[in-house]
Amino acid sequence: MGGRDDENLHTEAADGAGSTWAQALLDHLRPTGRDVGRIVDWLAKTLDATVSLRDDEGASLAGPLTPLDEALAADITGGRLASAAWEGDGRFVRLMRVELTRPGSVGVLAVTRTSSFDRRASDVVTHTVGVLELLLRAQQTAATGHRLARATADLRLAILQLLMVEDTIAARRVAAGLWPGLLDTDTACVYVVEVSPEERDRLAAACVAATRDEALVVRCPALDGHVIVVVPDDSAGSALRALCDRNPGAFLGGSSRQSLAHTATAYGQAVSALAVARFRPDKTAVYAERTHPERLMDPEVLRTWTTRLLRPLDTLPHHTRAELLATTRLGLEFTAVNAAKVLGVSRNTVRARMERVENLLRTDFSDLTVRAAVHLALNAQVGIAQEPIGAAAAPSRFGELLTGPALLAWAQDLLARLDTDGRDLRGTLRAWIAAGGNAERAAQRLSVHAQTVREHVRSAEPVLERQLLAGGSDLYEVVLAHLAAGDLDQPDLHGHPQRDSRQDSHRAESGHPDSPVHG
Repeated sequence: MGGRDDENLHTEAADGAGSTWAQALLDHLRPTGRDVGRIVDWLAKTLDATVSLRDDEGASLAGPLTPLDEALAADITGGRLASAAWEGDGRFVRLMRVELTRPGSVGVLAVTRTSSFDRRASDVVTHTVGVLELLLRAQQTAATGHRLARATADLRLAILQLLMVEDTIAARRVAAGLWPGLLDTDTACVYVVEVSPEERDRLAAACVAATRDEALVVRCPALDGHVIVVVPDDSAGSALRALCDRNPGAFLGGSSRQSLAHTATAYGQAVSALAVARFRPDKTAVYAERTHPERLMDPEVLRTWTTRLLRPLDTLPHHTRAELLATTRLGLEFTAVNAAKVLGVSRNTVRARMERVENLLRTDFSDLTVRAAVHLALNAQVGIAQEPIGAAAAPSRFGELLTGPALLAWAQDLLARLDTDGRDLRGTLRAWIAAGGNAERAAQRLSVHAQTVREHVRSAEPVLERQLLAGGSDLYEVVLAHLAAGDLDQPDLHGHPQRDSRQDSHRAESGHPDSPVHG
């Protein structure tokens, strides 16, 4: 029984083969070989022994458990001995103290042979303990780093989720501890970077470096390839563009400047811009770069109509109203599952909130024209001044928003792109929208196969430079174009369907025989 042998890992062995086993032991510290179990197995093979590593409670950490002198083991784990040796019944046993990763935790390495421990065997055991402790410390440091990185990522996501429901006060309070001044702003821009899921962690770290840790960088909880970046000003835009330029598979979409309380709207804009970026050579796009239908509408009429449509929500407490509006914005952009992941709630909560909005607005979100109209109102509501509409302001109907010459010209120009294809993409798209985006129902009306409908809709995406099958802002713009051009019935809002007289004349001139139905 004795103390630990010399712990200098580079001590030469007594025989000429020392350098061989020492090199083999050091190889276990390479990134591809760092495994406690493999080191224990290597030691057993090298010394033709039975080797086990157990903790201070006797549980096996590596190797098969072997009978030990528990008194000796207790002396080692208790700190009274650093090592011990025992011989009997044809066995030679060496016990060595091993510092484990838990604070104050000590393990015992037991090496049992049928032959005695010569100088070489003793050196191998001693140095193996040193390697094990070094590896365990490295693993503890790495694990701590991973936990810290995970906690930081969770905190960033929590801040984003608070911003999504307009709780800017709580978001600032949470951010202040780690990122002082990060949200000391009234406005912000949101960018979404898209890469392959395998590249996302690396690119997220690159985004943090590119923005000098002065932006909120979040791995999107809904889409595995997305990184969300909230920046207090647009100074990071050029850095993010340069980052995407250096990464061939990356795309970047950015929002216009929005109030910090309207982060959800800015996020939707960034996702919409991302869809455009996929069709552009430089792989980047900003929401303001494209003409959007709401910019072509009479602003006072849009303001009046929006206020009237959303007025049923004004009776709710501010927090509840903000929560419902934020959830509905995301629910109209994405699936309930993805919206739930972004908000950090269950999908049933998302559906329940949206159903409550449906009931308050007395409308039906299964109708794509209704979804497009409500989506328009939610986006317009962001830019509406807080003061109420004057008593003299006449209430506006949705149809009034679609009568302007600029909007009509935009709609006709957008849909005319589809006419360059030999297939009737425009007719298929119109029927698909009228069927609520359901390919099977649209196929029945058109007497074609459902796959043909999907192929036509997919073919329309690059022509229109908008994603359609994924839903969201791009689709709603195309729906508004159909409504402005008179290709579809006006949506049923507040329980009052509005039929546009222009629709019948347009169909007669265009030769469209079918009449769409609401989904």
